[in-house]
Formats: sequence, C-alpha cells, structure tokens
Amino acid sequence: MAKENRSGEQMPHLAYRSLRFMESADARALRIISEYYDPQAHLRKAGVQHTVVFFGSARILPRDVALQNLKEVELRRKDASSAGLDADLKRARMAVQMSRYYEDARELARLVTAWGMKLNRSPNVLMVCSGGGPGIMEAANRGAQEAGGKSIGLNIKLPMEQRPNPYITPELSMLFRYFFMRKLWFAQPAQALIVFPGGFGTLDEMFEFLTLIQTHKMGHRVSILLYGSKFWKNTINFQWLVDSGTINKDDLKVLRFADSPQQAFASLKDEIGPRIGIPGAKHHFI
Repeated sequence: MAKENRSGEQMPHLAYRSLRFMESADARALRIISEYYDPQAHLRKAGVQHTVVFFGSARILPRDVALQNLKEVELRRKDASSAGLDADLKRARMAVQMSRYYEDARELARLVTAWGMKLNRSPNVLMVCSGGGPGIMEAANRGAQEAGGKSIGLNIKLPMEQRPNPYITPELSMLFRYFFMRKLWFAQPAQALIVFPGGFGTLDEMFEFLTLIQTHKMGHRVSILLYGSKFWKNTINFQWLVDSGTINKDDLKVLRFADSPQQAFASLKDEIGPRIGIPGAKHHFI
C-alpha cells in the first residue's frame, strides 16, 4: 500500500520496491539483469576467481542411504503378503550401484577444494560449484565442506521446489528464476566441468558447455571431464557423431574420461594448473 505524507496525500512506492511490478511481465528485463549482477557481487565479495563445476543426477543417493533403502525393500519382500516388489528390488539394487558416483563426487570435490586452498594466492582462487540440489550436487558441496573449504550452489526455482542442500556455503547459495542466467554463471568462471552420470538436465547442461566451446563462444578454455566412462559410452556414441559427419573429429578432443577420483584429480591439476598460473602445477601434490 502507498504511504501517506504529512499532508495526508498518498505517496507512491519506488518502482523497484513494488513486488507486484517486479513480478510482472513488464519487469522481466530487470529480473534477468538482477540475476547477472547479484551473483557477480556475491562471487566478487567472496574472492572467487575460478570454479570447478560438478554436474550429475539429483537422484543418486549417498551409499549409506541407498543400502538402507535396499535393506527395507528386501525385508518387505520376505513378507509373503508383499507381492510385486521385484521392480522395487531392482531399482534399489541399481541405486546401490549408482551410489558409488555420489561417494566419488564427494571425494573428488574434497581433493579439488584441498588443492585450491593450498594455492599460493587467495584460498578462494579455485572453488567447487554445483547446482545446489541433492544427489551429485550435494556430494560436491559436501566434499568441499569436508575439506574445510567453501563452495557455491546455484539453485533453480522449479514448480516442485528444489531446496538447497545443507553443505553449500551460506553466502554462496544463490537461487535463479531463469535457467539461461544460471547456465551463464556455471560457465563464466568455470575452468573445468566434471559431468557425473545423470539424466535430461545433466545432458542439457553438458551439451550447453560443449556447444559454447565448439562455437568459440566460451571466451576461455574449459576442461570437460566425463566421470564414469562405461556409463557415458553406453549413453552417447560420440564416435558415431563423427562418423555421421555431424561433428568434426577435433570436437572430441575437448573430452576426457575418468573412473576414479584420483584419476580425475590428476587430469584436472595438469590441465587447470598452468591455465590459472600455478607454478609447477603438474607436480603439486596434496
């Protein structure tokens, strides 16, 4: 409601303080630009210079949770009156198998964060960044926290609310309305993208990076590491894209594969270190 001045006249609100206006179609451009400047201010205040971005499924569970779920399904299945649980059992067993990626993402984020904190400049020169939600995103922020470092979470407002995971550094937990502005902040400070197994969202984000690199729109080099070579080679036949003539052979040179946190970490150090000016990065061990 408008306020009254001393003479009793109604005083209008400043436009940017009107929630009704800011949520309207007329203010769309202001919302978009705010999702550029607000994250920029947060990252600058925290001294963040570069990020290692973790993508992957929000549905992958921590190993202890997956094992507990499997145990509960197996107990229900023993009950003679419980029929039709075969599909549940299959899903629960697969969830246990997939939980290795949660634990691997957690360990890799810990290694990256510990390394970043030992660099000769600001401890925030290199920071883990995730999509802020559960699954692989949670694992990345959790690993960073376990290393004693900070990490970023770029969450997205969805019809079914995705809540920030509890491991994000509070002042670096941000919420976006627009997917494309969120993607911009994944890409702009990124030195590397680590893509764990995931679904449509993970594929969308991965191909966004690959397209920006292919078309030279990124503006800087970014390492792309696909974690879980068996999963990715079953999911996408990259060589067939070359054989079909839809991409060039050189387009695949940007891709690396890894199957353990240690292998992924070694690859990241070798590629990222020289780019951000870390002397002797190839021989910098934790």
